[in-house]
Amino acid sequence: MSGHNPKLRLGLSLSEAKLNPVISNTPPLPIIDWTKVGQSAPTLPATPSGSLPKADAVVITWADAEWAAMEHVFCASNATMPYTKRTEGTWSGWEKWAKNLPSGAASNWNYWGYYRLIQISARNVLLFKSNTHLDWPGAKYLQDMIAMLAADVKPRLILSIGTAGGAKPTDHIGTVRIASAGTLYESGQPSGSWPVYSNSWNAPGAILANPGFKSLLFSIPTTAADLQSLCTQFNKFYNTNDTLAQLNPGNLNMGDTSPQIDNQTGGAVSLLTTPTFVVGSIAGTYQAYTCIEMDDAVIGEACKTAGVSFGFVRNISDPVQNSALPVKAGGNWGSVIYDAYGLYTSYNGALAAWAVLAP
Repeated sequence: MSGHNPKLRLGLSLSEAKLNPVISNTPPLPIIDWTKVGQSAPTLPATPSGSLPKADAVVITWADAEWAAMEHVFCASNATMPYTKRTEGTWSGWEKWAKNLPSGAASNWNYWGYYRLIQISARNVLLFKSNTHLDWPGAKYLQDMIAMLAADVKPRLILSIGTAGGAKPTDHIGTVRIASAGTLYESGQPSGSWPVYSNSWNAPGAILANPGFKSLLFSIPTTAADLQSLCTQFNKFYNTNDTLAQLNPGNLNMGDTSPQIDNQTGGAVSLLTTPTFVVGSIAGTYQAYTCIEMDDAVIGEACKTAGVSFGFVRNISDPVQNSALPVKAGGNWGSVIYDAYGLYTSYNGALAAWAVLAP
């Protein structure tokens, strides 16, 4: 599942009720000590309004929790960020981009997204919080957005970062997988015929391999008590009686002590982009892919057309589900886990994105 509106991820209408999970262990995102990897914090030049600035790279994210993590890592790492900020809808210093909207889209889609210019070691990077997705307002508009970014910003690289559903039965919550290929799921078609959009971009691994980098990562603060509480909340809301063992196969919803960062770039390994509701299971149905999300293969297609390199930095916010449960039940549980812990998983994903952009 992808990293934007969880209701859309589950095939729900925007008016349907949704469980808003509550957990007890909610530490703030930490101050980042960049000196542990011999670096300094990104700097914040003035962001122009009314025109997209030129930049070496564009980094796109999607949901509010992902945006909060991006803001913290790239713009405000000198202070802690409270858990309550995960639903923030605006951030100071960001500009709204709504120019040249194409006709024909839904009337309530009225801007592309928000942008902010930063510098990483004097290299311009444009951060972009997208309001434009494959599932809403549609693939054509997402392709148009990427074409616009490529033409106006003239980046050498476009990165999509954010949350994703698990595909591999071994991936615990918070695992980060970096890829440079996306496969587009086509319902009713054999998987061997699904279109693949790949490129040879290789994420630099020097900082990822730096021993100090592990110390910057944040262990996902899952606890047995909170997971049991989420199970209780889930059963009450959905009128079910599933056990935590059923909802949490292999204890994959318990974060690793040190989050795993897997650099699988180069084009040989692909994530799976789904325009419809698809859930990975413990049976390994989609384990050939790095993860499951809902935008990136379309971005890859548009980038190839524009002649721009591309990559995807996706964090596992909801691991694979129990294949014995109905798909919708597994998806609902995944949404609960995403809502509870997406800020934390996105922090590590944003940090990994910074690492592959830094010199």
